[in-house]
Amino acid sequence: MPVKMRLEQYLAHCGVSSRRQAQRLIAAGRVSFNGQLATALDRVSEAAVNPNILLDGAPIAPIESKQYWLYHKPVGIDCRLLPDLPSSLIHILPPAPRLYPAGRLDKDSRGLLLLTNDGELTHRLMHPDFGHEKVYLVTVDRSFSNEFIEQMSQGVSYRDVTTKPCKVEAVSDVQFRITLTQGLNRQIRRMTKALGYNVIDLVRMSMMNCQLLNLPEKQMRPLEAAEISTLRHQLKL
Repeated sequence: MPVKMRLEQYLAHCGVSSRRQAQRLIAAGRVSFNGQLATALDRVSEAAVNPNILLDGAPIAPIESKQYWLYHKPVGIDCRLLPDLPSSLIHILPPAPRLYPAGRLDKDSRGLLLLTNDGELTHRLMHPDFGHEKVYLVTVDRSFSNEFIEQMSQGVSYRDVTTKPCKVEAVSDVQFRITLTQGLNRQIRRMTKALGYNVIDLVRMSMMNCQLLNLPEKQMRPLEAAEISTLRHQLKL
Protein backbone atom coordinates (compact mmCIF):
# COMPACT_ATOMS: atom_id res chain seq x y z
CA MET A 1 0.00 0.00 0.00
CA PRO A 2 1.47 3.42 -0.94
CA VAL A 3 2.66 5.49 1.98
CA LYS A 4 0.70 8.71 2.48
CA MET A 5 1.84 11.96 4.06
CA ARG A 6 -0.03 14.93 5.44
CA LEU A 7 -0.83 17.57 2.84
CA GLU A 8 1.21 20.26 4.60
CA GLN A 9 4.18 17.90 4.66
CA TYR A 10 3.80 17.26 0.93
CA LEU A 11 3.67 21.00 0.24
CA ALA A 12 6.85 21.43 2.27
CA HIS A 13 8.57 18.68 0.28
CA CYS A 14 7.54 20.47 -2.92
CA GLY A 15 9.29 23.60 -1.66
CA VAL A 16 6.09 25.64 -1.48
CA SER A 17 6.83 26.75 2.09
CA SER A 18 7.76 25.41 5.48
CA ARG A 19 5.34 22.90 6.98
CA ARG A 20 4.02 25.47 9.45
CA GLN A 21 3.45 28.01 6.69
CA ALA A 22 1.70 25.33 4.62
CA GLN A 23 -0.67 24.72 7.53
CA ARG A 24 -1.54 28.42 7.44
CA LEU A 25 -2.12 28.31 3.67
CA ILE A 26 -4.53 25.39 4.09
CA ALA A 27 -6.32 27.04 7.01
CA ALA A 28 -6.71 30.23 4.96
CA GLY A 29 -8.51 28.33 2.21
CA ARG A 30 -5.80 28.95 -0.37
CA VAL A 31 -5.18 25.28 -1.17
CA SER A 32 -7.48 22.87 -3.03
CA PHE A 33 -7.06 19.11 -3.36
CA ASN A 34 -8.89 16.97 -5.92
CA GLY A 35 -11.29 19.81 -6.69
CA GLN A 36 -12.23 20.44 -3.06
CA LEU A 37 -11.08 22.96 -0.50
CA ALA A 38 -8.15 21.29 1.26
CA THR A 39 -8.28 20.46 4.96
CA ALA A 40 -5.71 19.53 7.58
CA LEU A 41 -6.90 15.92 7.33
CA ASP A 42 -5.97 15.45 3.66
CA ARG A 43 -3.23 12.96 2.80
CA VAL A 44 -1.14 12.63 -0.36
CA SER A 45 0.56 9.48 -1.58
CA GLU A 46 4.36 9.71 -1.67
CA ALA A 47 4.18 7.88 -5.01
CA ALA A 48 1.85 10.48 -6.56
CA VAL A 49 3.44 11.89 -9.71
CA ASN A 50 1.05 14.77 -10.38
CA PRO A 51 -1.55 15.09 -7.60
CA ASN A 52 -4.36 17.57 -8.21
CA ILE A 53 -3.25 20.25 -5.75
CA LEU A 54 -3.74 23.96 -6.43
CA LEU A 55 -2.41 26.97 -4.52
CA ASP A 56 -4.42 30.13 -5.19
CA GLY A 57 -5.88 28.35 -8.21
CA ALA A 58 -2.52 27.46 -9.76
CA PRO A 59 -1.00 23.97 -9.80
CA ILE A 60 2.08 23.49 -7.66
CA ALA A 61 5.26 22.12 -9.18
CA PRO A 62 6.21 18.51 -8.36
CA ILE A 63 8.75 17.65 -5.69
CA GLU A 64 12.21 18.91 -6.68
CA SER A 65 15.56 17.54 -5.63
CA LYS A 66 16.64 19.07 -2.34
CA GLN A 67 18.90 22.11 -2.56
CA TYR A 68 20.91 23.77 0.23
CA TRP A 69 22.70 27.09 -0.23
CA LEU A 70 24.35 29.69 1.98
CA TYR A 71 23.90 33.38 1.21
CA HIS A 72 25.70 36.35 2.75
CA LYS A 73 22.82 38.79 3.10
CA PRO A 74 23.73 42.48 3.09
CA VAL A 75 21.93 45.22 5.01
CA GLY A 76 18.85 46.41 3.12
CA ILE A 77 17.56 43.07 1.84
CA ASP A 78 14.16 42.04 3.23
CA CYS A 79 13.80 38.29 3.80
CA ARG A 80 10.07 38.34 3.10
CA LEU A 81 9.42 36.86 -0.33
CA LEU A 82 7.13 39.60 -1.60
CA PRO A 83 7.30 40.24 -5.37
CA ASP A 84 5.95 43.80 -5.00
CA LEU A 85 8.66 44.76 -2.51
CA PRO A 86 11.75 46.11 -4.34
CA SER A 87 14.09 45.15 -1.48
CA SER A 88 12.72 41.60 -1.22
CA LEU A 89 15.05 38.62 -1.26
CA ILE A 90 12.84 37.10 -3.96
CA HIS A 91 14.44 39.39 -6.57
CA ILE A 92 17.88 37.96 -5.78
CA LEU A 93 17.04 34.25 -5.72
CA PRO A 94 17.33 32.21 -8.92
CA PRO A 95 14.02 31.23 -10.60
CA ALA A 96 14.94 27.57 -10.23
CA PRO A 97 15.31 25.73 -8.01
CA ARG A 98 12.81 27.53 -5.78
CA LEU A 99 14.61 28.45 -2.57
CA TYR A 100 13.32 29.83 0.72
CA PRO A 101 15.17 31.24 3.74
CA ALA A 102 15.30 28.83 6.68
CA GLY A 103 15.14 31.55 9.31
CA ARG A 104 15.07 35.28 8.68
CA LEU A 105 17.41 38.18 9.30
CA ASP A 106 15.80 41.58 9.71
CA LYS A 107 16.40 44.15 6.99
CA ASP A 108 18.95 46.11 9.07
CA SER A 109 21.06 43.01 9.82
CA ARG A 110 23.48 41.09 7.66
CA GLY A 111 25.21 37.74 7.53
CA LEU A 112 24.38 34.08 7.02
CA LEU A 113 21.12 32.86 5.51
CA LEU A 114 20.43 29.22 4.76
CA LEU A 115 18.38 28.91 1.57
CA THR A 116 16.65 25.62 0.77
CA ASN A 117 13.58 23.94 -0.71
CA ASP A 118 13.63 21.29 2.03
CA GLY A 119 10.47 22.15 3.95
CA GLU A 120 10.98 19.54 6.66
CA LEU A 121 14.50 20.80 7.39
CA THR A 122 13.20 24.37 7.48
CA HIS A 123 10.51 23.34 9.96
CA ARG A 124 13.06 21.66 12.24
CA LEU A 125 15.45 24.59 12.03
CA MET A 126 12.89 27.33 12.68
CA HIS A 127 10.58 25.72 15.23
CA PRO A 128 11.31 27.20 18.70
CA ASP A 129 11.01 23.81 20.42
CA PHE A 130 14.21 22.52 18.81
CA GLY A 131 16.51 25.24 20.20
CA HIS A 132 19.31 25.20 17.63
CA GLU A 133 22.32 27.49 18.09
CA LYS A 134 22.87 30.64 16.04
CA VAL A 135 25.89 32.89 16.60
CA TYR A 136 25.91 36.67 16.04
CA LEU A 137 28.59 39.35 16.18
CA VAL A 138 27.09 42.58 17.50
CA THR A 139 28.47 46.13 17.66
CA VAL A 140 26.78 48.72 19.87
CA ASP A 141 26.92 52.51 19.99
CA ARG A 142 29.05 52.92 23.13
CA SER A 143 31.30 51.05 25.52
CA PHE A 144 29.71 48.46 27.81
CA SER A 145 30.77 46.93 31.13
CA ASN A 146 31.06 43.35 32.38
CA GLU A 147 27.68 43.87 34.02
CA PHE A 148 26.11 44.35 30.57
CA ILE A 149 27.56 41.01 29.40
CA GLU A 150 26.26 39.30 32.54
CA GLN A 151 22.79 40.78 32.13
CA MET A 152 22.60 39.76 28.47
CA SER A 153 23.70 36.21 29.27
CA GLN A 154 21.24 35.78 32.15
CA GLY A 155 18.22 36.83 30.07
CA VAL A 156 16.63 40.22 29.48
CA SER A 157 13.02 41.28 30.01
CA TYR A 158 11.31 43.55 27.49
CA ARG A 159 7.69 43.99 26.52
CA ASP A 160 6.00 40.80 27.74
CA VAL A 161 8.91 38.37 27.39
CA THR A 162 12.06 37.36 29.25
CA THR A 163 14.70 35.82 27.03
CA LYS A 164 16.36 32.52 27.85
CA PRO A 165 19.89 32.50 29.30
CA CYS A 166 22.48 32.45 26.54
CA LYS A 167 26.22 32.58 25.95
CA VAL A 168 27.63 36.11 25.55
CA GLU A 169 31.30 37.09 25.36
CA ALA A 170 32.96 40.45 24.84
CA VAL A 171 35.10 40.89 21.71
CA SER A 172 35.96 44.54 22.42
CA ASP A 173 34.48 47.28 24.58
CA VAL A 174 31.76 47.91 21.96
CA GLN A 175 31.41 44.47 20.36
CA PHE A 176 30.21 41.10 21.65
CA ARG A 177 29.45 37.62 20.36
CA ILE A 178 26.13 36.07 21.37
CA THR A 179 24.83 32.52 20.87
CA LEU A 180 21.04 32.19 20.79
CA THR A 181 18.75 29.18 20.81
CA GLN A 182 15.62 31.33 20.59
CA GLY A 183 14.32 33.01 17.48
CA LEU A 184 12.28 35.91 18.78
CA ASN A 185 11.63 38.81 16.42
CA ARG A 186 14.50 41.35 16.58
CA GLN A 187 15.57 39.67 19.81
CA ILE A 188 19.15 40.94 20.07
CA ARG A 189 18.21 44.51 19.20
CA ARG A 190 15.42 44.51 21.80
CA MET A 191 17.60 42.90 24.49
CA THR A 192 20.31 45.48 23.88
CA LYS A 193 17.83 48.37 23.79
CA ALA A 194 16.32 47.27 27.10
CA LEU A 195 19.75 47.65 28.68
CA GLY A 196 20.29 51.15 27.28
CA TYR A 197 22.33 50.46 24.14
CA ASN A 198 21.68 50.63 20.40
CA VAL A 199 22.92 48.10 17.85
CA ILE A 200 24.84 49.69 14.99
CA ASP A 201 25.92 46.42 13.32
CA LEU A 202 24.61 42.86 13.61
CA VAL A 203 26.10 39.94 11.69
CA ARG A 204 24.92 36.33 11.86
CA MET A 205 28.09 34.26 11.75
CA SER A 206 26.66 30.74 11.91
CA MET A 207 23.60 28.52 12.19
CA MET A 208 24.45 25.17 13.74
CA ASN A 209 27.28 23.76 11.59
CA CYS A 210 26.76 26.27 8.76
CA GLN A 211 29.45 28.96 8.89
CA LEU A 212 29.68 32.32 7.14
CA LEU A 213 33.50 32.26 7.17
CA ASN A 214 34.90 34.08 4.11
CA LEU A 215 31.78 33.98 1.93
CA PRO A 216 31.68 37.45 0.31
CA GLU A 217 28.71 39.70 0.90
CA LYS A 218 25.89 39.25 -1.65
CA GLN A 219 27.32 35.89 -2.73
CA MET A 220 25.85 32.37 -2.51
CA ARG A 221 27.43 28.95 -2.37
CA PRO A 222 25.98 25.43 -2.20
CA LEU A 223 26.51 23.43 0.97
CA GLU A 224 29.01 20.63 0.59
CA ALA A 225 27.83 17.04 1.00
CA ALA A 226 29.51 16.73 4.41
CA GLU A 227 27.82 19.94 5.60
CA ILE A 228 24.42 18.68 4.50
CA SER A 229 24.96 15.32 6.15
CA THR A 230 26.02 16.92 9.44
CA LEU A 231 23.14 19.40 9.37
CA ARG A 232 20.54 16.70 8.74
CA HIS A 233 22.06 14.51 11.44
CA GLN A 234 21.96 17.36 13.97
CA LEU A 235 18.32 18.00 13.05
CA LYS A 236 17.55 14.27 13.40
CA LEU A 237 16.36 13.97 9.80
